[in-house]
Amino acid sequence: MDPIISIENFAKSFGKHAATTDVSFTVNRGDIYGLLGRNGAGKSTTIRAMLSLISADSGNINLFGRELKKNRHYILSRVGCIIEKPDFYKYLSAKTNMEILARLSGKTISKSKIMEMLDFTGLKGRENDKVGGYSHGMRQRLGIAQALIHDPELIVLDEPTTGLDPQGIIDIRNLILQLKRDLNKTIILSSHILPEVELICNRMVIIDKGKTLVEGDVQKLLHADELLVVFETNNAAEMKQLLELNMQGILTEIESETRLVVHVSQNQIPEINKLMIQKNMPVYAIEPKRKLEDYFLKLLKS
Repeated sequence: MDPIISIENFAKSFGKHAATTDVSFTVNRGDIYGLLGRNGAGKSTTIRAMLSLISADSGNINLFGRELKKNRHYILSRVGCIIEKPDFYKYLSAKTNMEILARLSGKTISKSKIMEMLDFTGLKGRENDKVGGYSHGMRQRLGIAQALIHDPELIVLDEPTTGLDPQGIIDIRNLILQLKRDLNKTIILSSHILPEVELICNRMVIIDKGKTLVEGDVQKLLHADELLVVFETNNAAEMKQLLELNMQGILTEIESETRLVVHVSQNQIPEINKLMIQKNMPVYAIEPKRKLEDYFLKLLKS
């Protein structure tokens, strides 16, 4: 493992309000890492401290093997980020905005490099349009383009899909996957949208009330060999009884009178369906349930 970010016991208060009290996690090179928690959990405070926008009250924050306090310029030169919604000069074109940001970066960045980033983020053909006429999703993609302009190793995205429509969410999701696959970037993604983390992150930390609750590999935490499947029938209680009598050790939960949640491996689904046909128990629908959502809610209740 090659840690890019190491945060230990990070705490930060604003007046009498403790935003975080004990946040710890490690991001390894090549990760798409999910920083997960409900609104107010301390995600944005942690990201702001990691980017030295605010200072920690206590704890250690290290990036690229160096302490943030003593190596701020070196570290930030290797990081690209979007904090909340990116902002631009709305009366200027995307290309002109990128040229201004390129000069501000302090690096010599060619016009061809700027066009390469606009093309990569799907804005080719709209580069000369004023940003004021861009949709929210296009501005988010332009934000990612500006985060890439100085070729950073680490990309930090704070709630990048907030306010987007379903297609916009899919576009940003695919763009994040491209950053990893095509550009070999390490990405930390802060979100409260559980399906997004489940779909694209390989590792994650869950923060609640300013503390780290759990950290690890997404699939291991969710037990990749086990699925949560909802069977819709005419009598969930009767189906539950049939399964428990005929399939040893199976776990079931009644969600409603007609919906039964079953913990199964993938190859057990046709077995269950076959059994229900044999027992004349109708099955109207079989649908997967979000495992991360279930895991997250159980964790917060414990």
